[in-house]
Amino acid sequence: MELNGIKPADGAKHAKRRVGRGIGSGLGKTSGRGHKGQKSRAGGFHKVGFEGGQMPLQRRLPKRGFKSHLLKFNAEVTLTALEQLGLAEVDILALKQAGLVGQLAKVVKVVKTGELTKAVKLTGVGATAGAKAAIEAAGGSIA
Repeated sequence: MELNGIKPADGAKHAKRRVGRGIGSGLGKTSGRGHKGQKSRAGGFHKVGFEGGQMPLQRRLPKRGFKSHLLKFNAEVTLTALEQLGLAEVDILALKQAGLVGQLAKVVKVVKTGELTKAVKLTGVGATAGAKAAIEAAGGSIA
């Protein structure tokens, strides 16, 4: 490569659209805006979703469902995560320090995802029926 051969990539540079510069430019007279109407006027545009006064789609459709504001206080931990943690006794504080649940978590539940071979004693932590069976099968307990 030579310094005198350097040029921008193909398509990186293009001529700026100069409107209102006569018939020959292809963008004279109406400057590519067509004839009349709101879009042809200076400053004539509308907000996103506006349908010319017709009831907009986002208001025609029914509202459905909600997201509970209490979800941020709930957390889940898998059996695989408990296995990797390697503690004999697990409570919410230990899970927070290990970074397995968020600092805001108040209710923690163990779900049956993965395997557990070590005996783990849970205190103040809930478990699903399948997870409870897996923990007790590994010699652990839930308090």
